[in-house]
Amino acid sequence: MTKPKQKLLFDETEIKSMVIRLSHEILEHNPNTDDLLLIGIQTRGEPLAKRIHSELKKISKTDVPMGEVNIAFHRDDFRERLVVPQVKGSDIPVSVDDKTVVLVDDVLFTGRTIRAAMDELFTYGRPAKIQLCVLVDRGHREIPIRGDYVGKNIPTSEGEHVNVLLKEIDGEDAILLLSFKEDVDA
Repeated sequence: MTKPKQKLLFDETEIKSMVIRLSHEILEHNPNTDDLLLIGIQTRGEPLAKRIHSELKKISKTDVPMGEVNIAFHRDDFRERLVVPQVKGSDIPVSVDDKTVVLVDDVLFTGRTIRAAMDELFTYGRPAKIQLCVLVDRGHREIPIRGDYVGKNIPTSEGEHVNVLLKEIDGEDAILLLSFKEDVDA
């Protein structure tokens, strides 16, 4: 298999700007932070939720509760995947009942990850509302799910993949477009 071509789409500074803008948008739509709850979807949604949490704290001077969900066993394809699911539990420190839950993830693609996150979330109770915040929406939905707060829309074609790198996991911040297409002219 040939190595994919990589193109840097956004760097650390641009990602930071996206997080700040997303945080402002969340507060604009949810001025009463008393009923707000941030939930990061493992793996990269968790550090993004922490970054947004930090920005919300700076902007609103309130400490919005946050948690994380592990969706490994709620995925509809986990038996077909070649990787063994990471068994790190969900951690939601407050009741989700009657809260406005903002699910946070890095990339919105088919919608299946978000559906799985909602399944896990409902095992904890019944939120008043669920909103979705993603750094990148790359299209290709298989389930009718859309982001309420989107850092960037990056339309992709078959053979392309968006890779979000975060310092907390990958040692650097970057959003890359990987192309697995073979060059026809080569």
